[in-house]
Amino acid sequence: MPPGAATEVLAAMITPALLISASGTLVLSTSNRVSRVVDRVRILARDAEQLQSASKSSLDDARQAQVKCALITRQVTVLAKRAILLRSALAAFYLAIGLLVASSIAVGLMTWLAWSITWPVIGLALLGAGALLWGSVLLVREGRHALGSTLDEMQYIRGLVEAAGGSAAAGN
Repeated sequence: MPPGAATEVLAAMITPALLISASGTLVLSTSNRVSRVVDRVRILARDAEQLQSASKSSLDDARQAQVKCALITRQVTVLAKRAILLRSALAAFYLAIGLLVASSIAVGLMTWLAWSITWPVIGLALLGAGALLWGSVLLVREGRHALGSTLDEMQYIRGLVEAAGGSAAAGN
């Protein structure tokens, strides 16, 4: 094999490696997002336990507990959707890594065995890139859920602040 051909083969094998690196970065980022979802679920579970054990001595406390329970229920529902999207995104990124590694190996094998067919390499690379794209789409969807959940929580906090402002004004 002439030196120029070896360089071309190595270049063809390295190209998927760049996408593998990008996939690895997305796996790390997505894993961090999963950790944040898990942490948030634990906080909501603790809040729910505190609500359950708190006494409802007044009508205002009971109403506030009901509003908090509704928020927790909505948050947990969104977190479940986020967790499923993140799991699917991770699976897509791992699949992308596997397909891209396979395409890189296929380039080396095809060159070593002097095969003239290229469709296996192209097919593996396209499938790997497609899996990478699909995982990215799932992350965008998960991000929309995360933002919606945050906006919902902000609305709840605004209600608390307004209620506290109203009671502080009534006390003066």
